[in-house]
Amino acid sequence: MLTAAFWISLLGVVYSYFLYPFILLLLTKAKNAKPSAENITNELPFVSLVITAYNEERNIADKLDDTLKVTYPGQLEIIVASDGSTDKTDEIVNAYADRGVKLVRPEQRLGKENAQKHAIAHCAGSIVVFSDVSTKIPEDALVHVVKYFDDPRIGAISSEDRFIANDNNETPGEGLYVRYEMWLRSLESKLAGLVGLSGSFFAARINICQEWDIRSPSDFNTALQCARQGYKAVTAPDVLGYYKDLADPKKEYQRKLRTVIRGMTAVSRNPACLNPLAFGLFAFQLFSHKIMRWLVPCFMVACLFLNAILVMSGGAWIYQALLACQLGFYSLALLGHALPALQSVSVIRLMVFFVRVNFALLDAGIQFVSGKRMTVWEPSKR
Repeated sequence: MLTAAFWISLLGVVYSYFLYPFILLLLTKAKNAKPSAENITNELPFVSLVITAYNEERNIADKLDDTLKVTYPGQLEIIVASDGSTDKTDEIVNAYADRGVKLVRPEQRLGKENAQKHAIAHCAGSIVVFSDVSTKIPEDALVHVVKYFDDPRIGAISSEDRFIANDNNETPGEGLYVRYEMWLRSLESKLAGLVGLSGSFFAARINICQEWDIRSPSDFNTALQCARQGYKAVTAPDVLGYYKDLADPKKEYQRKLRTVIRGMTAVSRNPACLNPLAFGLFAFQLFSHKIMRWLVPCFMVACLFLNAILVMSGGAWIYQALLACQLGFYSLALLGHALPALQSVSVIRLMVFFVRVNFALLDAGIQFVSGKRMTVWEPSKR
């Protein structure tokens, strides 16, 4: 029994990151899936571009100037949803009214999703594009966005993330992890669709937006609502969202906590999406990408603990070797955390990042089970 528990925990550690993508690869090969944005028409839909802001007086003018440079031959409206800003954000936005920018503001500050919901009620477009102030949208992005909706199966599309440094040159940001996530999204897109979008820049049909949950992250909830309404969400490799790394890297941990707690909230409010009898392959993807990923730190703890017991009980040499590998891995990660200069070695940097991420997942899981929920927060400064 102890041996079986150990191997199950080890499988749990590697499943989400390695086995799940391998299964997706096999499924995409079998399906021979093709990209969805192929049926291009000449008729361009009315697009509503919603920018959510809270106390962005330092950045909102630059964001609006960049947005007004976006070229879109069809009808386009720009709406700024101010989440109860207390600085000069609203005043600055109103100065753009003669250029077609509309300001909407809920009566209460109840969080980003509530501000977005308020903006949706004012949208005239059939396609709603959501963007954060910190995200830079290429001038031709909307032309690429709307092409995906020529496919009636598509309910939402997600941009692909690109990080830029303060000198505006592209940077890998979280490096290998970000590239891995973009690759994983491409596989999910070819099958049942994404289980989560890029919250900084995504688009959805207006009917998808009618089921807006202010207690769940809008990017995740949109993917879930697509599945519930018989659509799929896909990634758009030709639609890029550029944004800067956090101004204070120490806040990355809090950002991760917030993201995971809110993601867990979304799943808890849509448990039916995990039912494979109702949602088929999408339920499998949701369980594998989200639930199993969130459980990785629990499996890591169990794997180390059970491995130690097996070694102390006189287990075979393979258990001694595996325990040595685990202890060596965590030792190098802790050393890299304590001595940041060691992170110049890419392998150590990856170890440190992996342990940090999973520690945040464990922390978030404990807080969620304890009743922690998050709807209102201070946006991360970039």
